[in-house]
Amino acid sequence: MLRTVNRVLLALTGLVLLLLGGTVLATGLGAPMPSWWVYDGRDDVLLSDADRTRWRDEAWFWPVVIAVLAVLVLLALWWLVAQTRRGRLAEVLVDSGDGEGALLRGRALEDVLARETEVLDGVEQVRVRLTGRRTTPQARVRMLLTPYAEPAAALHLLTADSLHGARTSAGLDHLPAEVRMRAVKHRARRVS
Repeated sequence: MLRTVNRVLLALTGLVLLLLGGTVLATGLGAPMPSWWVYDGRDDVLLSDADRTRWRDEAWFWPVVIAVLAVLVLLALWWLVAQTRRGRLAEVLVDSGDGEGALLRGRALEDVLARETEVLDGVEQVRVRLTGRRTTPQARVRMLLTPYAEPAAALHLLTADSLHGARTSAGLDHLPAEVRMRAVKHRARRVS
Protein backbone atom coordinates (compact mmCIF):
# COMPACT_ATOMS: atom_id res chain seq x y z
CA MET A 1 0.00 0.00 0.00
CA LEU A 2 2.85 2.36 0.82
CA ARG A 3 4.25 2.00 -2.68
CA THR A 4 0.87 3.03 -4.12
CA VAL A 5 0.58 6.03 -1.78
CA ASN A 6 4.11 7.13 -2.72
CA ARG A 7 3.36 6.91 -6.42
CA VAL A 8 0.05 8.76 -6.15
CA LEU A 9 1.55 11.55 -4.01
CA LEU A 10 4.53 11.95 -6.32
CA ALA A 11 2.30 11.95 -9.40
CA LEU A 12 -0.09 14.55 -7.95
CA THR A 13 2.75 16.76 -6.73
CA GLY A 14 4.49 16.54 -10.08
CA LEU A 15 1.29 17.29 -11.97
CA VAL A 16 0.47 20.35 -9.82
CA LEU A 17 4.02 21.69 -10.11
CA LEU A 18 4.08 21.07 -13.85
CA LEU A 19 0.75 22.86 -14.38
CA LEU A 20 1.69 25.83 -12.19
CA GLY A 21 5.12 26.15 -13.74
CA GLY A 22 3.66 25.86 -17.23
CA THR A 23 1.07 28.56 -16.63
CA VAL A 24 3.62 30.94 -15.08
CA LEU A 25 5.97 30.32 -18.02
CA ALA A 26 3.18 30.81 -20.54
CA THR A 27 2.08 34.05 -18.82
CA GLY A 28 5.67 35.29 -18.74
CA LEU A 29 5.96 34.63 -22.47
CA GLY A 30 2.83 36.70 -23.09
CA ALA A 31 0.13 34.03 -23.52
CA PRO A 32 -3.38 35.22 -22.58
CA MET A 33 -4.80 33.81 -19.34
CA PRO A 34 -8.44 33.52 -18.25
CA SER A 35 -9.89 36.39 -16.24
CA TRP A 36 -10.22 34.30 -13.08
CA TRP A 37 -6.52 33.32 -13.04
CA VAL A 38 -4.61 35.08 -10.23
CA TYR A 39 -1.48 35.70 -12.29
CA ASP A 40 -2.24 37.46 -15.54
CA GLY A 41 0.73 39.52 -16.68
CA ARG A 42 4.51 39.73 -16.88
CA ASP A 43 4.75 42.37 -14.15
CA ASP A 44 1.96 40.96 -11.99
CA VAL A 45 2.60 39.40 -8.58
CA LEU A 46 1.11 36.05 -7.64
CA LEU A 47 -0.81 37.39 -4.62
CA SER A 48 -1.59 41.08 -4.26
CA ASP A 49 -1.94 42.81 -0.88
CA ALA A 50 -5.72 42.72 -1.23
CA ASP A 51 -5.69 38.97 -1.95
CA ARG A 52 -3.44 38.23 1.01
CA THR A 53 -5.48 40.24 3.53
CA ARG A 54 -8.93 39.45 2.12
CA TRP A 55 -10.11 36.90 4.72
CA ARG A 56 -7.94 37.96 7.66
CA ASP A 57 -10.78 39.64 9.62
CA GLU A 58 -13.20 36.71 9.26
CA ALA A 59 -13.68 34.61 12.46
CA TRP A 60 -13.45 31.25 10.67
CA PHE A 61 -10.27 32.00 8.71
CA TRP A 62 -7.52 31.29 11.26
CA PRO A 63 -9.07 28.09 12.70
CA VAL A 64 -9.43 26.71 9.17
CA VAL A 65 -5.85 27.66 8.28
CA ILE A 66 -4.51 26.05 11.48
CA ALA A 67 -6.62 22.89 10.97
CA VAL A 68 -5.48 22.47 7.36
CA LEU A 69 -1.83 22.98 8.33
CA ALA A 70 -2.18 20.53 11.25
CA VAL A 71 -3.64 17.88 8.94
CA LEU A 72 -0.82 18.45 6.44
CA VAL A 73 1.80 18.10 9.21
CA LEU A 74 0.18 14.89 10.50
CA LEU A 75 0.05 13.44 6.99
CA ALA A 76 3.70 14.36 6.41
CA LEU A 77 4.70 12.72 9.72
CA TRP A 78 2.72 9.58 8.88
CA TRP A 79 4.42 9.41 5.49
CA LEU A 80 7.87 9.91 7.07
CA VAL A 81 7.31 7.16 9.66
CA ALA A 82 5.96 4.84 6.96
CA GLN A 83 9.14 5.37 4.92
CA THR A 84 11.36 4.23 7.78
CA ARG A 85 9.46 1.00 8.41
CA ARG A 86 10.94 -2.04 6.78
CA GLY A 87 8.73 -4.38 4.89
CA ARG A 88 11.17 -7.25 5.37
CA LEU A 89 12.57 -8.75 8.50
CA ALA A 90 16.29 -7.97 8.55
CA GLU A 91 17.29 -10.60 11.11
CA VAL A 92 15.90 -13.48 13.14
CA LEU A 93 16.96 -14.12 16.73
CA VAL A 94 18.06 -17.75 17.09
CA ASP A 95 18.30 -19.32 20.54
CA SER A 96 21.85 -20.64 20.73
CA GLY A 97 21.31 -22.38 24.08
CA ASP A 98 23.84 -20.28 26.01
CA GLY A 99 21.40 -17.53 26.93
CA GLU A 100 22.97 -15.09 24.49
CA GLY A 101 21.32 -15.95 21.18
CA ALA A 102 22.56 -15.46 17.67
CA LEU A 103 21.29 -13.38 14.78
CA LEU A 104 20.41 -14.98 11.46
CA ARG A 105 20.01 -12.77 8.43
CA GLY A 106 16.40 -12.71 7.30
CA ARG A 107 17.34 -12.85 3.61
CA ALA A 108 19.44 -15.97 4.22
CA LEU A 109 16.49 -17.75 5.81
CA GLU A 110 14.21 -16.54 2.98
CA ASP A 111 16.63 -17.86 0.34
CA VAL A 112 17.01 -21.26 1.99
CA LEU A 113 13.27 -21.61 2.45
CA ALA A 114 12.66 -20.68 -1.20
CA ARG A 115 15.31 -23.09 -2.51
CA GLU A 116 13.99 -25.98 -0.42
CA THR A 117 10.46 -25.30 -1.63
CA GLU A 118 11.36 -24.98 -5.32
CA VAL A 119 12.62 -28.58 -5.43
CA LEU A 120 9.27 -29.95 -4.25
CA ASP A 121 6.99 -31.77 -6.67
CA GLY A 122 4.71 -29.47 -8.64
CA VAL A 123 6.44 -26.22 -7.66
CA GLU A 124 7.79 -24.02 -10.45
CA GLN A 125 8.88 -20.89 -8.57
CA VAL A 126 8.79 -19.63 -4.97
CA ARG A 127 9.15 -16.22 -3.35
CA VAL A 128 9.48 -15.97 0.41
CA ARG A 129 9.33 -12.86 2.54
CA LEU A 130 9.79 -12.75 6.32
CA THR A 131 7.85 -10.16 8.29
CA GLY A 132 7.03 -9.59 11.94
CA ARG A 133 9.49 -9.29 14.80
CA ARG A 134 12.88 -10.93 15.01
CA THR A 135 11.73 -13.16 17.88
CA THR A 136 8.44 -14.08 16.21
CA PRO A 137 8.88 -14.04 12.43
CA GLN A 138 6.12 -14.77 9.97
CA ALA A 139 6.58 -16.05 6.44
CA ARG A 140 4.74 -14.92 3.33
CA VAL A 141 5.16 -17.51 0.62
CA ARG A 142 4.11 -17.12 -3.01
CA MET A 143 4.19 -20.32 -4.99
CA LEU A 144 3.92 -20.71 -8.73
CA LEU A 145 2.71 -24.23 -9.41
CA THR A 146 3.26 -26.33 -12.52
CA PRO A 147 0.19 -26.75 -14.77
CA TYR A 148 -0.94 -30.10 -13.39
CA ALA A 149 0.24 -29.86 -9.78
CA GLU A 150 -2.06 -30.61 -6.88
CA PRO A 151 -2.28 -27.55 -4.62
CA ALA A 152 -3.14 -29.59 -1.51
CA ALA A 153 -0.09 -31.83 -2.00
CA ALA A 154 2.19 -28.83 -2.63
CA LEU A 155 0.88 -27.11 0.50
CA HIS A 156 1.39 -30.26 2.58
CA LEU A 157 4.97 -30.64 1.32
CA LEU A 158 5.65 -26.97 2.04
CA THR A 159 4.44 -27.18 5.62
CA ALA A 160 5.86 -30.64 6.38
CA ASP A 161 9.27 -30.19 4.76
CA SER A 162 10.34 -26.61 4.13
CA LEU A 163 8.58 -24.67 6.88
CA HIS A 164 9.21 -27.38 9.47
CA GLY A 165 12.91 -27.47 8.56
CA ALA A 166 13.22 -23.68 8.73
CA ARG A 167 11.42 -23.57 12.07
CA THR A 168 13.57 -26.25 13.68
CA SER A 169 16.87 -24.98 12.25
CA ALA A 170 16.17 -21.45 13.51
CA GLY A 171 15.00 -22.78 16.88
CA LEU A 172 11.58 -21.15 16.59
CA ASP A 173 8.52 -22.40 18.43
CA HIS A 174 6.21 -21.21 15.67
CA LEU A 175 6.64 -19.99 12.12
CA PRO A 176 3.21 -18.96 10.87
CA ALA A 177 2.97 -18.67 7.11
CA GLU A 178 0.61 -17.09 4.63
CA VAL A 179 0.78 -19.07 1.40
CA ARG A 180 -0.52 -17.83 -1.92
CA MET A 181 -0.54 -20.24 -4.83
CA ARG A 182 -0.93 -19.59 -8.51
CA ALA A 183 -0.66 -21.95 -11.46
CA VAL A 184 1.51 -21.38 -14.50
CA LYS A 185 -0.55 -20.28 -17.48
CA HIS A 186 -0.83 -23.10 -19.96
CA ARG A 187 -2.93 -24.31 -22.81
CA ALA A 188 -5.72 -26.73 -22.09
CA ARG A 189 -5.09 -30.40 -22.85
CA ARG A 190 -7.01 -31.80 -25.75
CA VAL A 191 -9.03 -34.89 -25.17
CA SER A 192 -9.42 -37.13 -28.18
